[in-house]
Amino acid sequence: MTLSSAAIAVSKLRKRYGDVQAVDGVSFEVRHGEFFGILGPNGAGKTTTLELVEGLREPDGGRAEMLGSPSWPRDTRLLSRIGVQLQTSAFFEKLTAREQIRTFASLYGVGAARADTMLERVGLTEKAGVRVDKLSGGQAQRLSLACALVHDPELVFLDEPTTGLDPQARHNLWDLLRDIQADGRTVVLTTHAMDEAETLCDRVAVMDRGRILRTGPPRELRDELGAASLEDVFLQLTGREYRE
Repeated sequence: MTLSSAAIAVSKLRKRYGDVQAVDGVSFEVRHGEFFGILGPNGAGKTTTLELVEGLREPDGGRAEMLGSPSWPRDTRLLSRIGVQLQTSAFFEKLTAREQIRTFASLYGVGAARADTMLERVGLTEKAGVRVDKLSGGQAQRLSLACALVHDPELVFLDEPTTGLDPQARHNLWDLLRDIQADGRTVVLTTHAMDEAETLCDRVAVMDRGRILRTGPPRELRDELGAASLEDVFLQLTGREYRE
């Protein structure tokens, strides 16, 4: 696959913070319409990698492309084509859920009707008049996702979207994420949860200590290494047990 034909193409990407090599020569590609996961324990470099691909940070070396254009310097023409859900929800203070998503929509020139439709799609119509600081963790994550999708992006980035959610809220969000991909979007997810990667991702990049160790469909990675689970895959690749 050439750089221009991939939804995302990353080659030898590097980023250092002081003595820490957060991203160490990372390379991978994401196909159009694919649900791609970057899987690894906390501190593996997943979030930094995502921020470099999104154009939020300047790499020390290497190259990343989104939708055929370089991620850095940041190209404002790409902003309407991508949706980003950060690991920590960033809402405007004191706004209700409806006011929140309508504000996000207005930043992209999207009307209130589309914003209200997205609120309904994530199951928050009954919470439309509730201030965002009064929403539960699962409700806040669904609102954050709705804000990332309100302008109908082609490419969606999700940074550990289910962290801190209870099991039912996690499964509800998984259902919503499957629906998002079914619409034809390309989705890139970072996660430290093995079951999440197995459930959602077409392919995963197993990451540890700033490096991509192996990339492939979860089942193929298990079969290739004769492993019973992705935890066993990680153990064989690193010699260490997996710790979220």
